[in-house]
Amino acid sequence: MLSSSSGKYASLADADLLAALRAGDSGGFAEIYARYCYPLFTLAFHKLKSRETAEELVQDLFENLWQRRASHDIQQLKQYLFSALRYRIINHVKAQQVRAGYELYCRLHTSEADTATEDALATNELRAALLNGMCKLPAKTREIFQLSRLEQYSVAEISGQVKLSEKTVEYHLTKSLKLLRGYLREFLVLVVVGFWS
Repeated sequence: MLSSSSGKYASLADADLLAALRAGDSGGFAEIYARYCYPLFTLAFHKLKSRETAEELVQDLFENLWQRRASHDIQQLKQYLFSALRYRIINHVKAQQVRAGYELYCRLHTSEADTATEDALATNELRAALLNGMCKLPAKTREIFQLSRLEQYSVAEISGQVKLSEKTVEYHLTKSLKLLRGYLREFLVLVVVGFWS
């Protein structure tokens, strides 16, 4: 960054430099740049803690000052430059916050979607393991288990339907639960071993 004043412009007041700038005098612009670039950079760096971003914002400010030299209605040069830089810093910080918020949203949303997919797969695998275990049950035990656990019939209702005593129905239910626990335990062991391998 250019920061030293020289020549006839060094002794000019800000108002005279503004007049030179409006007239398209590049020497006047160079003096404004030399006079204010370092203090502006210092402010931006202090606020943003990034040399690259601070330089970028200051350069953008001066580029805008030169591009719009004829249309700017600047009364106080120093006040204008520092205010314009503050707005740029605020806008930059807001943009960073929006970007960070959006990235966090994307990560969380993707994470939720991944979790939902994993949960659905795990549920489907568990359901398949349960059905597979049910297929291994003896026919009468399987029928009683289905009536009790899947169709929600009471022991008395099942007893009347399958023409067995309630004690026998309870025996088949106990047997089915014990066998299914064993089948599902084998399934879970395979899942855990698969997960860690």
